[in-house]
Amino acid sequence: MAAPMLRLYPGPPQRAAVEGAYLSHALHRLGNAARPFVYADFVSSLDGRIALDEPGGESRLPPALRSANDLRLLLELMAQADCLITHGGYLRAIAAGRLDDILQVGARAGSEDLARWRKASGLAPQPAVAIASASLDFPLPPSLAQHGQPVMVATGAGAPADKVAALRAHGCEVFVAGQGRYVEGRPLTRELGARGFRSLFLLAGPRMLETMLRDRILARLYLTMVHCVLGGAAFHTLIAGPELGPAGRLKLSALHYDAVQPEGAGQWFAQFEAPRADGAGEE
Repeated sequence: MAAPMLRLYPGPPQRAAVEGAYLSHALHRLGNAARPFVYADFVSSLDGRIALDEPGGESRLPPALRSANDLRLLLELMAQADCLITHGGYLRAIAAGRLDDILQVGARAGSEDLARWRKASGLAPQPAVAIASASLDFPLPPSLAQHGQPVMVATGAGAPADKVAALRAHGCEVFVAGQGRYVEGRPLTRELGARGFRSLFLLAGPRMLETMLRDRILARLYLTMVHCVLGGAAFHTLIAGPELGPAGRLKLSALHYDAVQPEGAGQWFAQFEAPRADGAGEE
């Protein structure tokens, strides 16, 4: 059992257990097929780094940003999703051994309670997986078929036609969710909502977060801020690209303080509500 956190906001301050902290949000009940509840989770250093680049150009999560408490809360968010939205880069990293495969709920030692929670909550044994990819160049982890997870591929209108055909020939559902090369937040959410998914969790990178914010589709952002300064010449932040303006103005709704992890540095677990458009997910 992890040491308790301190809930700072909303006050008054009080101790709170890590286990179950995010399950209590019942995110699977906050959306519907017409307006899915879209949420994301990131971990960042004080200087805004979410990943550093290796000399070969591949990104990695620095050990200083890893902690058992952050992982536990990430898994709790995944457990509440009808569908996980990921991307080709994550699947390539799994295949190369750079990142762990966490696409299944309750599969890691110590997280079996999350599978039981899904069953008790009336959710499917495992979430579906939507892969957002422009290049369509990625391997499918064997774990998806082993656990019977529905898999869909979302791409842009400019996707390579031969790769689209090859995926469909192998029985993969492929749909267009963007007018150009890349997947866009609004059409992606609309397509997934039409398939009956009500809660969508972004297990993806800055590009997906940006389009979900810019299209005013994101409902909530969970942000772990580790109390360390990383530095590094090549790094990734939450988003890149043009200024977001009002679409990027989020409202703090909860803040917890973990004084112990990682490695005694401490971290904040923050929850922000994002400005959604009326009828988000629709056109």
